[in-house]
Amino acid sequence: MTLAADRISASDRAYADLLDGIQSGLLPAGFVLGEVEQAARLGVSRTPMREALRRLAADGLVVQQSPRVTVVADLDAEDIRALFEIRRALEETSARLAAARGDAALFRNLAEEFAHVDLTAVEGRDAYYALIARFDAALDAAVANDYIASALRTVRTHLVRVRRMARDKPARLEASAAEHRTIAQALADRDGELAAHATHVHLHNALTGILETLNEGQK
Repeated sequence: MTLAADRISASDRAYADLLDGIQSGLLPAGFVLGEVEQAARLGVSRTPMREALRRLAADGLVVQQSPRVTVVADLDAEDIRALFEIRRALEETSARLAAARGDAALFRNLAEEFAHVDLTAVEGRDAYYALIARFDAALDAAVANDYIASALRTVRTHLVRVRRMARDKPARLEASAAEHRTIAQALADRDGELAAHATHVHLHNALTGILETLNEGQK
């Protein structure tokens, strides 16, 4: 293995570790990511750590407060509203395209899975989020547009942090599963306008629920 490959591997490992920490909440907004400290913690040199931090900055997940201080980016109500604006444009367009281009049988099977999710236990909720990931992957494959897929990857990187805010709301999770089922069924029926409308409703409800959670936390 070349030195360049070693460096890239170390950078990828550092990026993945920090990304997981940010998305899981272990590294909360405002947390200082010291280059030297984080490099020592992960057992990598400062060069791959610097590269990992640059990638996170490009993703909008960290901000450079000074030449030597990098912190985890905040995620407030305005950030979330802005995220959902681009999410709505991308996902409603994707729904219309996937209805015309996708595998109807695949989306019919996904609709059936959404109808039988068990959200009463942690394992069931984890399986539900894994099902959403499979649905997203099927949607991307059906759309077959690399530009849309690339933009959605960036959005979804932030959505992991946002979704965590609604994870403990059973009623919202139940409603979300039903909304995903409606979208998947519309895609199976090749009804692009219904799929786009159902996506719009789902995103409106998701945003409302998240903002309510934020407001409750500030009281």
